Amino acid sequence: MYFINAPFFLRWYYPNVTFNRPRTAKKVYLTFDDGPIPEITPSILDTLAEYGIKATFFCVGENIERNPDLFARLLAEGHRIGNHTQNHLKGWDTADEVYLDNVARCQQLTKTSLFRPPYARAKKSQLKQLYKNFEVVFWDVISGDFDTAITPEQCYQNVIKYVQNGSIIVFHDNLKAIPRVSYALPKTIDYLLERGYEFDVL
Repeated sequence: MYFINAPFFLRWYYPNVTFNRPRTAKKVYLTFDDGPIPEITPSILDTLAEYGIKATFFCVGENIERNPDLFARLLAEGHRIGNHTQNHLKGWDTADEVYLDNVARCQQLTKTSLFRPPYARAKKSQLKQLYKNFEVVFWDVISGDFDTAITPEQCYQNVIKYVQNGSIIVFHDNLKAIPRVSYALPKTIDYLLERGYEFDVL
């Protein structure tokens, strides 16, 4: 189960997490989780380059190690990097010491001030420690591109239904997401540009 639009109770439970940027400016923030991987990250980068858009990539450390040239391309093209743990760990199922060490391993590669817990599932005890060094970022719109039960069009509709000023939008550069992100990302960008939105990094 996942929520396309971050509900009130989630914001209440995680009061120190960033769900969106200020609503005053007509800006949105594209973010991508789980990469970089050769099967989809280059295509996403090509799409962003075509539109002249910068995004924020929450990278998994082991994928950085497997694909250093792709990670170098992310940096060279001006995208912002976030920490998404070394091995895409679910914090709820992981001892605090193990989880925090895993984040630290990824941090050696990412050297960032942004962290997003995989699955949006981290214990408050883990987050308490992470707040000391990171802005912990969730989202207020998640595309659902990882969900193989939805169509690419449904993925696109998920985004445009809830997007507003300051929205942090999540797509994924992982294998499951490929059919949906490939379809929905350019359509989403076109939709938002037509309505006067600007794109920025976190």
